[in-house]
Amino acid sequence: MQAPAAEAGRSRASFLTPLLTDRRIAAGLFLGIGSGMAFPLIYATQSVWLTRSGVPIETIGWLFGLTFPYKLKFLWAPFLDRYDPPFIGAWLGRRRGWILLAQLGVAAGLVGIAFGDPANWLGWTIAFSLALGVAGATQDITVDGWRIAVVSKAELPLMSSWAEIGWRVGTLVAGAGALIVAGEHGWKVAYLVMAGMMLPSMMAAWMAPQPKSDKEPLREPLKFGATIWAPIKDLLDRLGPLGIPILLMIAGFRMSGYVSTAMANPLFVTLHYSDVDIATVVKVYGFWLALGATFLGGWMIPRIGLMPTLLFGTVFGSAAHLALAYLALYGDHNDGAYWTFVAAVGIESFAYAFASIVLITYMSTLTSDAHAASQFALMTSLVALPGNLLAMTSGVAVKALGFAGFFVGTSLIGIPVALLCAWIWWRQGRQVPSVT
Repeated sequence: MQAPAAEAGRSRASFLTPLLTDRRIAAGLFLGIGSGMAFPLIYATQSVWLTRSGVPIETIGWLFGLTFPYKLKFLWAPFLDRYDPPFIGAWLGRRRGWILLAQLGVAAGLVGIAFGDPANWLGWTIAFSLALGVAGATQDITVDGWRIAVVSKAELPLMSSWAEIGWRVGTLVAGAGALIVAGEHGWKVAYLVMAGMMLPSMMAAWMAPQPKSDKEPLREPLKFGATIWAPIKDLLDRLGPLGIPILLMIAGFRMSGYVSTAMANPLFVTLHYSDVDIATVVKVYGFWLALGATFLGGWMIPRIGLMPTLLFGTVFGSAAHLALAYLALYGDHNDGAYWTFVAAVGIESFAYAFASIVLITYMSTLTSDAHAASQFALMTSLVALPGNLLAMTSGVAVKALGFAGFFVGTSLIGIPVALLCAWIWWRQGRQVPSVT
C-alpha cells in the first residue's frame, strides 16, 4: 500500500531536483519569469491606469494594438537565429546576447512608461509601450530559442514545464504585483518596481549556459521569403482540403477572448473596484483558476478525445463572457456586489484558460517535425492577429452598446466558430484521421 506514495514522492523529487542541481533548468525558470512580465504591462495592467486617468474608452480599445509586436514576431525571428547581437554576441553567444539586450529593452521601456502621464501626454505612453512590445516579443523569441537549444529532446518537457511555471509567475507579478504597488504608491513607482524586477531574469541570462549551437557565428545569406513560406506550404499540403477550414477555425477560436479581455479591466474600474480588488480577484485568484483549468484540459483530452474537448472549449470559452455581461448589469461594488465580481471573474478566467490550453494542444498536433517551431509560431500569430484587430474596436463597441451588450456580443462570436469546429470534427473522422 505504500508503493504509490513512494512512487509519487520519487516523481516529485525527479521534478524538483533538477531545479536545484541543473543551472539550465534554474535559468529557464527565471527567464520564463521575465518573459511573463512584459506582456501584461503593455496593455492589460496599464488599461487600469489609462481608465483611471480619464482616457476615453474607445481610445483604450484602440491601444490594444500596442501588443501587435507579439503577433508579428515570427517575421524577425529568423534573423535572431542566424546573426549574433552587436557588441556582446562574441562574449555571451547568440541567444544569451539577444536575451540580455531584449531584457534591457524591456526594463528601459518600463522606466519610460513610468515617467509618462497618460492623462496629459498620451503620446509618450504609447511610444514607450510600443517599444516595450518590440523588446518583449524579442525576449520571447530568444528565450524560446535558448530553451529548445540548450537541452536534449528528452529533457525538453522538463525545461518547458519550468519555463511555463516561470511565465505564469511573471504574469502574476506584472498583474497583481503592479496593481498592488500602484494602489499603495502610484503608477510611477509601480512601473519602476517592475523594471527592477527584471534584474533576476537578467542575472539568469548572464549565468545561463551557452547552447553548443551558438558557439559558431552563422553568416550565410538569409532567404527570408523561403524561410517564411516553407512551413506554410508544408502545413497546407499535409492538411489537404481541410487546411483552410482548420486555419479559419484556429483564427477565430480565441477571437472572442481577445476582444473581451480588452475591456475587462475598464469594466472593473467602472464598477468601482479598486486596484487591490482587481489584483486580488483577477490576478491572484485567476492565477490559481488558470492552473486548475490547465490540469482539467490535460485530464479531459485523453479521456474524451481532442476534438470533443476542443469543441467544448470554444463553447465554454465564449459562453463564459455572459458572466461579465451579468456583472456589468448587477456587479457594482457600491451596491455590495463583491461576490458577484468574484464569481463572474472566476467563470471567465477558468473558461479562458481551459480554451487556451486545449487550442495549444490541438495546434501542436498539426505541426511537422521538420517545421514544428515555425508552424507553431505561425499558428499562434494566426490565433492572435484577427482577435487583436477586432479588439482595437472594442472601446467603440462599448461606447455604442454599453458593457453588457458588448460582452453578450463577444459571446456570440463563438457560435460560428463552434459550428465550424463541429464540422471539422465530423470531416476529420471520415476523411483525415491522421490530423487528429
